[in-house]
Amino acid sequence: MATSPQRAWRAPCPNCGAPVEFKSAASASAVCGFCRSTLVRDGADLRKIGTSAEVFDDFTPLTIGASGSWQGASFMLVGRLQFGTDEGPWNEWHALFDNGRSGWLSEDNGRYVFAFDIPVPAGAPLPEQLQAGAPITVDGRPWRVASIVHAKLLAAQGELISPPPADRAIVVSDLRNTADEVGTLESVDGALTTWSVGKSVRLADLKMSGLREDGIGGAGEKTLKVQSPPCPNCGAPLRITLATSQSVVCDSCKSVVDLSKGIGPDMAHYAQLNRMEPGIPLGRTGTLPIPSGAPALPWQVVGYMERMELMSGASDEAEAWREYLLYNRTEGFAFLVDTNEGWSVVRVLTGVPEVRGDQATWYGTRYQRRWTYTSENTYVLGEFYWKVEASQRTQHEDYEGSASGHRAFLSKESTPSETTWSAGESIPAAMVASVFGLAPAEAAQLQRSGPTGPPSLGSLVGPGRMISWPMLIVLLVVVLLLLAWCSRDPCRNERRAFGAYSQEYQQCKARDAAGTGAYYGTGGAWGGYSSGGGGHK
Repeated sequence: MATSPQRAWRAPCPNCGAPVEFKSAASASAVCGFCRSTLVRDGADLRKIGTSAEVFDDFTPLTIGASGSWQGASFMLVGRLQFGTDEGPWNEWHALFDNGRSGWLSEDNGRYVFAFDIPVPAGAPLPEQLQAGAPITVDGRPWRVASIVHAKLLAAQGELISPPPADRAIVVSDLRNTADEVGTLESVDGALTTWSVGKSVRLADLKMSGLREDGIGGAGEKTLKVQSPPCPNCGAPLRITLATSQSVVCDSCKSVVDLSKGIGPDMAHYAQLNRMEPGIPLGRTGTLPIPSGAPALPWQVVGYMERMELMSGASDEAEAWREYLLYNRTEGFAFLVDTNEGWSVVRVLTGVPEVRGDQATWYGTRYQRRWTYTSENTYVLGEFYWKVEASQRTQHEDYEGSASGHRAFLSKESTPSETTWSAGESIPAAMVASVFGLAPAEAAQLQRSGPTGPPSLGSLVGPGRMISWPMLIVLLVVVLLLLAWCSRDPCRNERRAFGAYSQEYQQCKARDAAGTGAYYGTGGAWGGYSSGGGGHK
């Protein structure tokens, strides 16, 4: 673990007189822990240049003073910058190593990247020259642009390498490469100020001590005390439990409420039709290894989303799938995806696969592109760490391969502002039912495959076959009548989306027979091995 730093320096805060300590002689700025004055070193004294806002308590497990080890070197967290965008906040923790080197442990929605600043290379592009998803070369190396976001500094804390960019225009461009690295170009007031390169890390691998353990319910939760502001649509109390949620769905009227601008009576929202409850109840916790081979951890269902592939000229059916947003305090978020071809667990990638033509390669596994399509969100429940908008559209490229005995998947999702890659692998429906404690009747609903298709026409007619030609004519008449009936079937969307043997279709038919109206369904699909939305580092 990190030992006592060398050449520590202390001086009184010029605003309140409290002692302000610098653990590194190289640090140029700090924020007073008592009055939140932003200070810079001026010879042997400190000079106040402003006041930092109070840090938004996002119930991170990290804290100043926590220590750990990265690549055999010990470090201590000595400062924090907290940034925010329309999609939510993230933290950049100043990590001071025993050898005096400084790094940044970036934290966003439970994912972590350890990065180090490098001098800005000559010819590095400005944000306005970049486009999400486009290839680019920086410092002689190939990258892909993941996102370009306009941010602002929300607050600063502790010891910092340089004065924080308060009240200035900040643009952060995230780049990814096939070595699973994250590159970040940061500009302030139109000038490039920072270039950093890092890799994704798991908090457990940093062997950290001194972490916060004060979440609701102890170390196993990362929640707020449940907030219950009134829904701006119907007035019913909203249930907000995750500190970083940017959208929440009203339990009463199912309106989707935008939390990204804060909680108040003028929260933006949009209405959606009430639908069937998801197969796995919100709030249910299951213990899963994600990905396979990783330690089995408790994952809680915090959100649910239905997505539909938009019909193209070559398709006569609207295909759909369902995604469950899972949360674990130390691992962040993952997705449990339910499609006509089975279930899979999915996580967002840090880097980008190597793509050549219709093939993609990631960590030695080769994938073949199967589909390219556009999807639209059709229904959501629960909470989400990104801002959910009505009828959000996303461009997809889906790839399939095989790894460790499982069907494996890669998916590229693109919006005008962001491109993310995610990886998934198949998981048996029986395992999903078991780990989430579903009753037998509930478990049966998770099976998506129906009986095999009918025998071919050639196997039914002709000499020695089961059906004579007169019988075939009768059969064709029956088929035509069935087709005419199906075209008037008010539940045909449910049949196409989930199959004629699904609970959704059977319940829709029961409601239609009772005269209560059909449930409006969303089609049927394989696709959607997705990031769900938001792919910040």
